[in-house]
Amino acid sequence: MTKDTKTKAAIGAAATIGSAAIAAALLYAGKRFKQKSAEAEKSGTVPSGEPPETD
Repeated sequence: MTKDTKTKAAIGAAATIGSAAIAAALLYAGKRFKQKSAEAEKSGTVPSGEPPETD
């Protein structure tokens, strides 16, 4: 019975660590996405890098 309890505890610990890792990855990805979109809004150049045509 103690082996079964230890196994369940190990599975629970692994699930907790895995959930925390996934949450951290999602937070990091969301932060990078926000930074990229903010940088895109700041730049006033044409995406191709060429100067915009003016009349």
